[in-house]
This record gives sequence, structure tokens and C-alpha cells, in this order.
Amino acid sequence: MAKALRISGRIPKRTPDRTPKLTPVRTPRLTRARINLAAAALAVLTVLAGAPVAAQQAPVPAVLPAVPANPLTYADLVDLAQAAELVLKVQVNDQRRVEPERAPGLLPGQARLYLQARTQALVAGAGPAAERYAFLTDVPVDLRGRPPQLKRGLFLLFARRVAGRPGELQLVGPGAMQPVDPAFEARLRLVLTQVVQGARPPVITGVREAISVPGNLAGESETQIFLATNSGQPVSLTVVRRPGMAPTWGVSWSEIVDQSARPPAPETLQWHALACRLPQALPNAAFLQRDREAQTRAAEDYALVRRELGNCARSL
Repeated sequence: MAKALRISGRIPKRTPDRTPKLTPVRTPRLTRARINLAAAALAVLTVLAGAPVAAQQAPVPAVLPAVPANPLTYADLVDLAQAAELVLKVQVNDQRRVEPERAPGLLPGQARLYLQARTQALVAGAGPAAERYAFLTDVPVDLRGRPPQLKRGLFLLFARRVAGRPGELQLVGPGAMQPVDPAFEARLRLVLTQVVQGARPPVITGVREAISVPGNLAGESETQIFLATNSGQPVSLTVVRRPGMAPTWGVSWSEIVDQSARPPAPETLQWHALACRLPQALPNAAFLQRDREAQTRAAEDYALVRRELGNCARSL
């Protein structure tokens, strides 16, 4: 993302329509040839643009269920918000079905739609939003092979701008088009506030080293686990056990390893960074000691951390 998201509730100021020809904003009616041309162009851009939310692969148009979606989890919302350049509230004012032969990557039982929408509000994002946008999305069809009717519906979009095409958007991945719902919007704003205002932790890429040393008393020990990150920023976990007391653990986001470190609060970016990125088990290559007792203790302490972090639940 080139710039940080900025939360806003304002309706964008109307500006003269500069939408490119392939998005039929200036014309009252679309021909099939124009729809096919626009869809083909957007499909190519979708393949050539950035990766989807959770994997570095060529993205496909986001899937919008025909029935109300399962509630997105906190991890889903963070993934979408961090991947999006813009979060918009829009109203769909036209939808056209793209012919299957012009919809590469379309899965069986789905239809690809070319949608035009009017911007209702810029929820988050840097820079102004256009008054209208065009974009693609894949939707499941009913038993008769017909897609759902989205026209006049209000939706929240997680999207990126398309370079050189100011009137077009690329949805960031599955789940990037959600029906407007007050409860969902309230949850989303809390996450966007964290993403915009909070210090974003580094991406955890694995476990580098683990060491566990016993204390002077029976049942006393301290385990330190050093994590690998995409930026090289030091992150470490410390687990302390004392006789007659429950074990305690914490995370340090700097070079200072401190026994007073505490676990991250649930549903924070720090929790997300650990719960959604740490491997389920301590890899054997991380052990610095050959002592089997020390390795067993370190593995047990790592398992304690994973257990107390809980599952990184996702519905996407």
C-alpha cells in the first residue's frame, strides 16, 4: 500500500465525470460489445494486479454469496483492511453478466458480473474517491443458472485503484464486497481505526531459535523463543515457570527481552500477528540445545503460547 488508510465518513464531493470509455458512465445504455470489452479489460487487469488477501497468487474477482454471508471474523476484517487501498460504501446502479467465454478463471456454478456503482461514502482511504466506479465480481447462480439481483443494493467494498483507469476498481479478494449492515459497519470501523492509528506489527514468517533453561528450584524455568519477521524487526516470546504458580508468558516487539512482557490483548493487531502467523508447533530446526529435556520444555512452553493465543478463525 503506497499510503496509509484514512478513516472518513464524508460523502465524496462531486467532480466532473472522467470515467474512461470502457466504464459506461457517460452513456445512458450499454451495448453488449461495450460490456464484453470492459469485462475483458478488467479481467486482464485482475490477473496482472497484486495478490489476494492471504496469498501471493493471481487474484480473481471477489465472490459475493447470493445469501447473507457468514459473519466475517476479526482476522478476515484485518486481512481485508490491510490489503485495501480504499474502503467504500457504494450503491450498485447497473449490473451486466459477462459471457463465460470472456470470464477466465470462472468457477462452475458462478457468474461473473460487471457492476457499476455510485459512491455513497469514502469509509477509509487516501486521496479522493470518484463519484462512480466499475468493477467485476463473481457470484453463485441459483438452480436456474441466474445470478442474484444486486442493482440498487448498498455494499461496502475493499478495493484497489486500477492504475491509469480512475473509474475502475479491483476488489482485493473473496469477501471484499459486503452488504451494508449497521452492526457490521460498526465492527469494521473499530478494525479500521486499529489499522490506521495503531503501530502495525511486523509480519511473522517463522521461528528462528528457541532456548529453555532451568532455574535454581525444582519446576522453575525460563524459555525464550525468537521469531523471524519479514522486516528483520526483533520479536521474541518469553515463558516463565515458577513452583506453585501458573506459567506466564509475554511478547517483546524490540531487542529487549523482558520477563515483565505480557501477552497481546485479543482482537488487536498484535494478537493477529501472532495467532494468525505462528506455526502450530515449534520446528525442530529452532532448538539451540541438544539436551532432550530442554527441547521438551521449550516445545511445551511454545504449545502453551499457541493454546492461550487461541485459533485465528477465518470464514473466507
